[in-house]
Amino acid sequence: MISLFVAGIIIIVVSFSGKTGIWVENLMGWERSGGGLATSRCDLSSGRWVFDNESYPLYSERQCTYLSDDLACEKFGRRDLKYQNWRWQPHQCNLPRFNATALLERLRGKRLVFVGDSLNRGQWVSMVCLLESSMPSAHKSMHKNGSLTTFKALEYNASVEFYWAPLLVESNSDDPVMHRAQDLVVRAESIIKHARHWTSADILVFNSYLWWRNEKMKIWWGSLEDNDGLYKEMELVRGYEMALSTWSNWLEAHVDPNRTRVFFMSVSATHQRGDGWSTRREQNCYSETKPITKERYQNIYAFDDNRMVKIITMVIDRLRERGIKVQMINITRLSEYRKDGHPSIYRKFWVHLTEDQLSNPKSYADCVHWCLPGVADAWNELLYAYIFYK
Repeated sequence: MISLFVAGIIIIVVSFSGKTGIWVENLMGWERSGGGLATSRCDLSSGRWVFDNESYPLYSERQCTYLSDDLACEKFGRRDLKYQNWRWQPHQCNLPRFNATALLERLRGKRLVFVGDSLNRGQWVSMVCLLESSMPSAHKSMHKNGSLTTFKALEYNASVEFYWAPLLVESNSDDPVMHRAQDLVVRAESIIKHARHWTSADILVFNSYLWWRNEKMKIWWGSLEDNDGLYKEMELVRGYEMALSTWSNWLEAHVDPNRTRVFFMSVSATHQRGDGWSTRREQNCYSETKPITKERYQNIYAFDDNRMVKIITMVIDRLRERGIKVQMINITRLSEYRKDGHPSIYRKFWVHLTEDQLSNPKSYADCVHWCLPGVADAWNELLYAYIFYK
């Protein structure tokens, strides 16, 4: 393989079964051409996990000053650490190597803000770990102010922030510590309380799926604080559609497409049931130590309501028609394979575990979130590729 750098374009010459092909990596994505091979855009979401214990993980758990205890699996007793050594390999190209210095330079004087739920917070923690592990302690800081937590790379005057808004719009679960996913009350037409914290961001990374997985919820008109208003119980899909409409209206009114880039992360897979990869349906991610290697495998419980996926796709298409580009980053498929990457029982649990739970570890295994280093680092490698090349 030969790599050339010409005027901002990386040209990689490779041999495919005796034929020579050329990969062109530029701002339009990854293309293959020459040698009788058809030119095509590379689909970063289509690929496989490759074990790589030479260049992965990209940082160690101990190197990350700000790694939270609910993601620190090694710290809480996990000994099979091979989950840290898997690299996502797209079928038709290579992901660019994550370069913390290059990204910090791109972020100089700017704000990168993640907005969403605990899965998006995990991606933010991953990004902080990727950036700060090689930085002197005097050159970085962390500050928390309510729902907004800010990591600062002081030398670059750059900030990487997370804002807790699991439903994007206002709800009775807006407190970043004291919140619950049940008995949700949502102000689906109100977003300004949250969005005022994102207005000046240069890169926005959103997600919102997990907290909408209730059959019904209360949509509220009025003040949540004073319990003064009217509500109507609606199916989650209708509530989601209303909330995403409010979100898209805010983007259209407040985002300058010439300044701010907007991304939306797709569904992160869960492994709470063993269908498709275990003979026992009651199996979950507990004791799983290897990814799923069957590429045609589909986790039907990764996310069981495609109507919501269609809604966000429709909203993004409408925004594009209005001149606001929101790029969807597909992390669903690559997450589906990684039944081994969840914390399971190896994390800090913030609620007291009962005797019954302790006697049956499988019953309280966390099969939703992801250990770090791990799967969320691959999400950020995709985000990095989009920021620089797409």
